[in-house]
Amino acid sequence: MKNFLTILLIIAFTVSGFTESKYRIKFATQAPEGSAWIKVMKEYSDEVEQLTNGEVKFKIYPGGIQGDENAVVRKMRLGQIHSAGFTGVGAGEIVPEFRVLETPFLLRDYEESDFITEMMSETLSKKFAENGYILLGLTEVGFVYVYAKKPIQSMSDLRGVKMWMWEADPLAEASFQALSANAIPLSITDVLTSLQTNLIDAIYTSPLACVSLQWYTRVDYMMDFPLTNALGAILITKKEFEKLPTDYQKILVEKGQQHMANLVHLSRQANEESIDLMKQNGMQLIEIPQQNIKEFEEAGIKARESLVGKLYSRELLEKIETAVQEFRSGKANLLTPTNQ
Repeated sequence: MKNFLTILLIIAFTVSGFTESKYRIKFATQAPEGSAWIKVMKEYSDEVEQLTNGEVKFKIYPGGIQGDENAVVRKMRLGQIHSAGFTGVGAGEIVPEFRVLETPFLLRDYEESDFITEMMSETLSKKFAENGYILLGLTEVGFVYVYAKKPIQSMSDLRGVKMWMWEADPLAEASFQALSANAIPLSITDVLTSLQTNLIDAIYTSPLACVSLQWYTRVDYMMDFPLTNALGAILITKKEFEKLPTDYQKILVEKGQQHMANLVHLSRQANEESIDLMKQNGMQLIEIPQQNIKEFEEAGIKARESLVGKLYSRELLEKIETAVQEFRSGKANLLTPTNQ
């Protein structure tokens, strides 16, 4: 009997050696289970596990179960969470300059966004590293639109609604102040209930998020003019990253960039599908008259200016605004924007 128990213990320890990863990376995200974000993260985790002979694996906490993005940042600083997928709100908590890419009415389409993010990727990677984090890949939530219970076609229409504002987000605060909107700060988890009780009657988010969070069931109109393009980042703490052997670090970064590029493609596709779904369910897209677009864009400039010295430098803002204008005028080199 004693020998039999010894054999069982040896087998148990042997099996556990095959099933338990040597490096377990705790990863948190607001993305819900079943979303493209989680699908891609699982594919990323599986490939990393395979390429590291099972020694590196992500433990994924979806749907905000580790708290909102600010809470996740705090947990990462304490070492309770090692890695996370952030929108600009969370990424901006770590590197405020990240938010310059999301300032209102800066970018008009995905080509402009691709150009600017490629131009800024190396700079952002260095900034994150300086603050104790490794950038595994840039992601994209998608173009953000305003949705409301009544049509919005002008600045005056916008002033007449009770607009949700992401609580403790300096960029949102500056944007809605420049737009003279009546903004009500709330946690993202309180938005649906607040729409149901009419505490707010307007929101802003990407089409995919609007569908995934069920917000679209409480609004009827969508401004067909994007407020911004919301970006994101997959980060791991430098402390956790440096525990990995050098070859595993390389795998994590290279595969992260590949999978997040795929996620951007899937996200754009899902956003287009989400707009179609909302239209099928009665959502009306409200076109903004050309004469009113200028006042929105002027408010965007005002918002960007108000954040100089708070989130980013004037030099950085002017660099990006100049690059956008050069891109639009056809002067930028589309193939090698980082070599300009």
